[in-house]
Amino acid sequence: MKINVVYNKFIPNYEKALNNIENSLRNRNAHFKSFDLSNMENWGEISFVIGGDGTLLRAARFYSKSDTPVLGVNVGRLGFLSQAELNEINSVIDKVLNKNFSTEERLMLESDEMLALNDFVIKGCNHYRTSKIYLEINGNFVCDYVADGLIVSTPTGSTAYGLSAGGPVIYPKINAISIVPICPHTLNARPLIVPADEIITIKSVEKLLTVSADGFETKECIESITIKASKYKAKLAFLNNDSFYTVLRNKLHWGISPTD
Repeated sequence: MKINVVYNKFIPNYEKALNNIENSLRNRNAHFKSFDLSNMENWGEISFVIGGDGTLLRAARFYSKSDTPVLGVNVGRLGFLSQAELNEINSVIDKVLNKNFSTEERLMLESDEMLALNDFVIKGCNHYRTSKIYLEINGNFVCDYVADGLIVSTPTGSTAYGLSAGGPVIYPKINAISIVPICPHTLNARPLIVPADEIITIKSVEKLLTVSADGFETKECIESITIKASKYKAKLAFLNNDSFYTVLRNKLHWGISPTD
């Protein structure tokens, strides 16, 4: 098995993690190549990704085009999408080399050349005031929002910015898109869940929008944006049988009562 090792040099302590993984792979005579996040290549059959969720999102977008699964080794903060911590790396590598892992495809969104596994965030160019934003679905006007912006999210991204903005948590295998207003200046604006085959267009009365994909790729001051499901699917690797609900409870402390 050929393994990509992708690292983010802007993550503290990435060198220690990279050295540990490379040494463990060498000790097992595994075939691997290491790539900086900004210079990834499609070489291996699976990709170990060293970093936090942001690093994994970027690698997953890149490797989705070659249908290569990615496995996150968390050296960031939350690591919601990661499957391993650094102190588990030897057992993780053994499982991967023995092909003792599963994969899961995840919906991604696209707009022109931009891809998002988590979400598109749309705001006005003037970040210091609310904007009037128009929402159309399949060419039909739905509503307008006076708000700080909109979050158009996949189920994977529903536990990210959308959750912080009051959006719902969506089970990852559900084929749907959520549209969540950010701080709407009204009491009757609520998140909207639509089928994944809908075409979403967002415009601004000022005709000036700023768009970011997964908090990374950004377009400044555009007139409108059209978002739809991408033909590419992110492929995530999983090492254990923990359910989505277990991850919610363990990493987001979902529904856990406060202790004395």
